[in-house]
Parts: sequence; C-alpha cells; structure tokens
Amino acid sequence: MTVTIDRLATLGYRHRGNLGIEDREAFDHAEGLPAHNLYVCPQETLGVINQLAVRDHLRAHPEKAVAYGQLKKRLAREFTHDIDRYVYGKTDFVLGILRAAGLTPEQLAAIERVNRSP
Repeated sequence: MTVTIDRLATLGYRHRGNLGIEDREAFDHAEGLPAHNLYVCPQETLGVINQLAVRDHLRAHPEKAVAYGQLKKRLAREFTHDIDRYVYGKTDFVLGILRAAGLTPEQLAAIERVNRSP
C-alpha cells in the first residue's frame, strides 16, 4: 500500500488514512480535478466486494439506482454536516442490495457494524 500512497502523492493526492474503515485508504482529490472521493482497497476484501456488488446491482436495476440517488440527495440535504448520520441513513437500502447480491450474513453484519458505528 505504501507504494500506491507514494505514487498517488506524485499526482497530487493527499492520503487521509482509512477513516475508520478497515482495508480502505482514503485520499483527497488532486488540485485542478473535479471534486471526487478516491479510495484504495486490497483486492478481494469485504470493502471491495461491497462496492462492486452495489455497483453491479444498481447497473442491473436502473429503478434502484434512481431511488438510491434520491435517497442520497435527501440525506445530503438533511445531514449536510453529519457524515455519520448520512451513512447511517442509507445503510438499510445498501444492506438490501447486498442481501439480494448474495453476501453472507457474516459479511452483512460486518458492513452494518461499520455503517452504524458512531
């Protein structure tokens, strides 16, 4: 991971640590780029499985993608300065997607623990 962090630094990204999420490193976007979130995760970790399962499900179910987008916009308005409540507010929706994607009860419990932690 150190090599990746160093290489991203040469592109202007600032490493922010894991922000409380195991197996995920967060970076601030480089100057001059549109605002975005960049995370680096080792392959085959629960974080990657989670992200790809949500992505694939939303691509396969456009109506769910619209509903998820609407939920995120509402939560962003409601919890402008409280990322924890924003994440908490979308947890049930995300868990439903992950359940449909076939994640195990243990995987779902681990994701819920992270998303609902204070």
